[in-house]
Amino acid sequence: MKKLCFSSLLLLSVLAVSAQQKLITQSGKITFDAGTGLEDIIAVNKGVTAAINPKSGKMQFKLDITGFEFKRQLMQDHFNENYMESEKYPNASFSGNITNIDKVNFAKDGKYNVQVKGTLEIHGVKNEVEADGSITVKGKEVNSQSEFTIKLDDYKINVPGVVKDKLSKTVKINVDCDYMSK
Repeated sequence: MKKLCFSSLLLLSVLAVSAQQKLITQSGKITFDAGTGLEDIIAVNKGVTAAINPKSGKMQFKLDITGFEFKRQLMQDHFNENYMESEKYPNASFSGNITNIDKVNFAKDGKYNVQVKGTLEIHGVKNEVEADGSITVKGKEVNSQSEFTIKLDDYKINVPGVVKDKLSKTVKINVDCDYMSK
């Protein structure tokens, strides 16, 4: 009887934990390209925190704006002080859903095309976004990738006239995250 009781409790514990299973990372990577033909303006942030609930498709990202690294320190300083006002708006975030999560089999190796919809907050401004992406499952490793474009005006990011021709009005964003199960 004690063994049956213990086995039942163990099974219930495992079921409760697996129902709450999430994929998380604290070292996701977001790259953006805001350059024009006159100047390369590319930055990388390798400290992105992200989570996906494989059952519901709920996903979230959060990053520290000052975590973006540029090829030149002066670009990084101008980005944080003049454009992003990082002291006033220290973070960017996304909260949304993988709308076709039912098409992803986290128990089977493969690359699955997904659509994501949610709210992107940058520079204190929230906008609804939709993007295509992929989830790749390989053994116990899970990777998500997406690429989409935003307009600086949509997030009230002002560009001074002196660099107007060097900085694109649209920014290409690439998200690449490797997850661990929690």
